[in-house]
Amino acid sequence: MAKLKITLVRSLIGRPEDQKVTVRAMGLTKSNHSVVREDTPQVRGMINKVAHLLKVEEA
Repeated sequence: MAKLKITLVRSLIGRPEDQKVTVRAMGLTKSNHSVVREDTPQVRGMINKVAHLLKVEEA
C-alpha cells in the first residue's frame, strides 16, 4: 500500500470541534507537523473532511 505524508499547514484556532477532533485523530498536533499514514479509505475520508487545513503528498 502507498503511504501519504500529511502536513498540517493551517491553524486549528477557531475551527469547529469536529475538524479539531479529526486532525488530532490523524496524529497532528501543531502547525507544520507531519505524519506518515497508510493510504486507506478511512484516512482518505479524514483528509477530505479537513483538506483545506492540510498538505498531502505521497511518501
